[in-house]
Amino acid sequence: MRIDLLGSAAALPDPDRNHTGIAVTVADRTYLVDCGHGATRQLMRNNLDHVAIDHVFLTHLHYDHVADFPYFMISSWMCDRANAPIVFGPPGTDAFVGHLFEGGAFDADIRARSAYPKRQGNLHVLRPEIRTITPGVIFEDEHVRVIAEPADHIPPEICECYAFRFEAGGKSFVYSSDTRPLEGIERLARDTDLLVHDCTFPRTALEFRDQVGVGTSAHTSPADLGALAARAGVKALVPYHFGHFDTTNPVLRKHLAGHMPINLAGPDLLDEVVSDIRKSYDGPVHLARDGLRFDL
Repeated sequence: MRIDLLGSAAALPDPDRNHTGIAVTVADRTYLVDCGHGATRQLMRNNLDHVAIDHVFLTHLHYDHVADFPYFMISSWMCDRANAPIVFGPPGTDAFVGHLFEGGAFDADIRARSAYPKRQGNLHVLRPEIRTITPGVIFEDEHVRVIAEPADHIPPEICECYAFRFEAGGKSFVYSSDTRPLEGIERLARDTDLLVHDCTFPRTALEFRDQVGVGTSAHTSPADLGALAARAGVKALVPYHFGHFDTTNPVLRKHLAGHMPINLAGPDLLDEVVSDIRKSYDGPVHLARDGLRFDL
């Protein structure tokens, strides 16, 4: 099993990190988990063909996890994709996808391009099959088995959020999605070979967000992540979905100031992240970055 981190940032625009996306490849088949900004380009950069991806798993519908999906789909259509992918997502995914293509946001583009016979021949690929996620085994083929577990990030009446466990050939990979630490995800990650887990902000930033009301604090601090990984017996850990707290870009720092105490932000904060994780977890820790690859 090959795991490629296509993006590693949270929701703000970041010149050094793309948004969330992970490719899981087993044998000759690639599965896409989330499709944040830049995911399609990153697939190609990692020599993974987006046209050959037939299964897309969306953890939730925040834009930094789905914004690249229309680009993924329309560019696949233009690159002569032959079959429509299957999209797994929380309740509401059918409405999200249904508003994008024919009769939706990109209707003018699609009508213009489909005036040509070449594009008419595979127009059906823009009508993907949508499968709504519920907890438990959500997919299994000859290569992988995928299990979903609820995460806790935003109110479920707005959008449910899920973590995934991929199992193949005696190996496993778990992705938490955006979430506070949960016993259910800890169970999902039990003895996994690789846990990629939310570590969006250090504790001080989460407390700041609660005080100013800028956004959810339902994320996992480095210290809590280390404790969870240790209890679960995780073999290797990737803190993920960084909230730009390591940036030196002056424009991003200006906007980041509304999300955390900006005097704390900078590359040195990555050392604090590792130090806090190490209070409980002594296994391998790989700080997330775009293009990071694992072969299990």
